[in-house]
Amino acid sequence: MKMNKTQRRQRIQKRYRDTVLGTADMPRMSVFRSNKEIYAQIVNDETGATLASVSSRDKAFAEHSGTKSELAQKVGKAIGERALAAGISAIRFDRGGYLYHGRVKSLADGAREAGLNF
Repeated sequence: MKMNKTQRRQRIQKRYRDTVLGTADMPRMSVFRSNKEIYAQIVNDETGATLASVSSRDKAFAEHSGTKSELAQKVGKAIGERALAAGISAIRFDRGGYLYHGRVKSLADGAREAGLNF
């Protein structure tokens, strides 16, 4: 049986999620990438709570003109700043089954610039 892209990504995501688990000491930063937007949230898997979240759909990014990778880097900076404001300095990065390049890498670089360690 041939898998489509979504099924393949979900298999990778499930396998990856078995190894990357967010705790109170080191929460997980989850990334979702659609064709137009990118979303990031910091999650404590033990309690099931979302500690911080940022999306490229937020009003702060409405005036953005540039590439999607540049927007992803700005979203990464924003999630990093919100995490530091919430007292989170170290996270585990969950790329969500996507390859670590392009917009996902830009988001991670932006979060590192803001001061997150992973």
